[in-house]
Amino acid sequence: MFGLIMAGGSGTRFWPKSRAKHPKQFLRFFGEKTMIQTTFDRLNNLVPISHLFVVSTEDQKEEIKAQLPMLRSENLIIEPRRKNTAPCIGLSALFMERIDPEGVMVVLPADHLIENSERFIKTLKAGAKVALEREYLVTIGIEPSYPSTGYGYVQFNQEPINIDDVSVLKVKTFAEKPNLATAKRFLNSGEFLWNSGIFIWKIKTILGEIEEHLPHLYDGLLEIREFLGTEQEAEALQRVYCQIKSISIDYGVMEHTKGVVVLKGKFGWNDLGSWDEVYKLMPKDDHGNAVVGQHIIKDGKGCFIDAPRKLVAVLGLDNIIVVDTDDAILVSASDRAQEVKDIIDIAKRKKLDQYL
Repeated sequence: MFGLIMAGGSGTRFWPKSRAKHPKQFLRFFGEKTMIQTTFDRLNNLVPISHLFVVSTEDQKEEIKAQLPMLRSENLIIEPRRKNTAPCIGLSALFMERIDPEGVMVVLPADHLIENSERFIKTLKAGAKVALEREYLVTIGIEPSYPSTGYGYVQFNQEPINIDDVSVLKVKTFAEKPNLATAKRFLNSGEFLWNSGIFIWKIKTILGEIEEHLPHLYDGLLEIREFLGTEQEAEALQRVYCQIKSISIDYGVMEHTKGVVVLKGKFGWNDLGSWDEVYKLMPKDDHGNAVVGQHIIKDGKGCFIDAPRKLVAVLGLDNIIVVDTDDAILVSASDRAQEVKDIIDIAKRKKLDQYL
């Protein structure tokens, strides 16, 4: 088995703490370890370190080395440019293929919160068994607890298939992040799960699916494969990869293939997509306020304050987010936390690069 941690995200919804060179996966939200460190430790309970890979970008390379000193240097895969999940998964599969083309590949983001690691590993093992013996593409779905507009969804057939004592569900379709009315319809139907972005498949199987559904990407991967392990590797990767179209694995492969099954993940999952998600998981006072650092809140409820180095006083305001760093402060309405990424776009237009 092989494990791939995708760690190239920019985490723009967690500004001002998340920056281009120090995004969400390198932050500590709960506990002493960062998101990527926790993910690495968790996956190492399933896969030996020699088979653990991380894929990221050049601007995050040094931070990954600092946070994961146990990661083998040859197992850190650097994309010359961000190209979404299909190219980064295909590229990573080439590196694993050189070790064992028949191996099973577990793919997961670096920045998800998992509450029950033991149950999580058990689910991944079950998925790996299905992927190995039946060559399905396996994804993990999460039973929705509310009509979220921040997650993608997976629709499944109601009748489970039992494969070697593992109950799996055939996937009907994948759906992008919906509006609220659609999310409510998904929830009420009982046929949809949240798309966790966690995948399990044989290396050979996913490369075959890319060949069928993304021939342009596959042709590029074939060209890169010729130079892996040679002195021309870096040049070929830079030249070819930058020409590859950016596309997600969901849109490029999973929505078009017939061989996809989903396992229900019941291990306490949250992708921590925005500050309001962090707020939901934090302990709160009698007025629903969650605070890191010193504070004074008068006539305010439902507030989230993360300001460990300053006293923050809030007077007569409800449902706000305040996040403080050395050089920037975010103040936002809680119900607009998903829009924090728009602040980044405005800062870019105003050439405020020092804050990005």
